[in-house]
Amino acid sequence: MKRSHDSLQGFLHLLRALIREPSVVGVEDAFFRVLRRELEEFPVTITRYHGLLVAQGDEPESNYLSAHVDRHGLLCTGPREFQYAAFIAGNRGELNGDSISEQFMELIAGRFRGQRVQAHTPYAGSYLGQGTITESFICPRRKNLIFDIDGLDFLQPGTPVSFVDRLREDDGQISAQLDNVVSVAILIEMIRRGFRGTAFFTAGEECGRSYRYVAEWFQRFDLKTQRLVVLDTSPFPTQEDLNAQEVVLRNRDSVAEFEPTVTTELREICDQLKVTHRFKDEYVTEMNKTREKQSSIGRTELGRLIDATNGEVTGTTLQLPTSSYHTQTETANLSSVEAVLKVLTRLTGADLKS
Repeated sequence: MKRSHDSLQGFLHLLRALIREPSVVGVEDAFFRVLRRELEEFPVTITRYHGLLVAQGDEPESNYLSAHVDRHGLLCTGPREFQYAAFIAGNRGELNGDSISEQFMELIAGRFRGQRVQAHTPYAGSYLGQGTITESFICPRRKNLIFDIDGLDFLQPGTPVSFVDRLREDDGQISAQLDNVVSVAILIEMIRRGFRGTAFFTAGEECGRSYRYVAEWFQRFDLKTQRLVVLDTSPFPTQEDLNAQEVVLRNRDSVAEFEPTVTTELREICDQLKVTHRFKDEYVTEMNKTREKQSSIGRTELGRLIDATNGEVTGTTLQLPTSSYHTQTETANLSSVEAVLKVLTRLTGADLKS
């Protein structure tokens, strides 16, 4: 583990800084500016679109990688009223019950008591103050998580409230609200190490909107690809399940089948590099054979994108296994982070010199 830790010092320094920056789903503008400042250090062309920041190297059509910038948080929706940002009324049309986030809502409802939160201005990200969650519960009429917060009574509707979060490192593991910021850090690390293709940083993934921004980008330039790889985390219930693989692959999600040639290429790379892996869709299907309550294989940005573009933009996913999903103690193994970077390097031909 120590070898992995030593080789990831630059990545950990970046991740530590990014975790401290707010990026509540639906209100990601301030984080996009932080991201731009990070990327300006590298020889890439940076372009901002609605819901999307694109960084392109000198071989932009060689490979496409995508990461989501948004994280879970709250939104002030009325006097002393706060709701889970991903499930506010404006997003209800995206939800039909088969997303992992929706299935986790009841499970996570009671996890937030005592959690410190901080409010920021929606666009600039200026700090407004801190408070403490005293209660969280599901409103059966609005079908959303509602929060009572002590200390933020003065906020106006539309103000984002993020969880106070810091990266913790212990015994070869990292923990924080890793989804989705760890994928952002991995993608920036790939650019730092020589990735020359196109990198997408998308907003609104936790409310099911990010695929639209990527689809519009490809349609804007009349481009197609079979080689889009979307980075994400993949939740597992126990430490034993987490340690069973270093990376997670997928054949499909509940919306679409992923590009089999690229999925096979990733699997073969894992075998060559002796990176342990598991297919999440196969894992869920197998687990459902012994479960009374069936779990969804999930809806992903990529599945929605494939469906929206009729397969003209397709690819596969590479996921980092984690435990304690959607909490401030979401945990990943540093060996898995290193494995993801190795696999991406071999897939894209990036020139790693670190």
